[in-house]
Amino acid sequence: MYFCPATMDIKNQYQTDAVEETDVLTQTEDPCRLIVWNDEVNTFEWVIETLMEICGHTHEQAEQCAYIIHFQGKYGVKNGSYDDLKPQCDAITERGINATVELVAV
Repeated sequence: MYFCPATMDIKNQYQTDAVEETDVLTQTEDPCRLIVWNDEVNTFEWVIETLMEICGHTHEQAEQCAYIIHFQGKYGVKNGSYDDLKPQCDAITERGINATVELVAV
């Protein structure tokens, strides 16, 4: 193996200490949950379609949510900030489906 001290000195001459910065994610808003409530009026298909269009769920996600809503009486279909969830809640209720935004207990 060939070793050249002069080359080693040149490499070390240009090395600098790296400073690692990390951002810490801090929660600035209280977490909320968009709750959809069961009723005896809306069909599974209508709830599934609504969750897909308003919340951006896949068909499978929306279908699973609809079954949970039906059997449990309600389900938190989406988590987020109040400002993000309130317009979605309003859009769901405009379609005749009962929905609320609730604060998540931490």
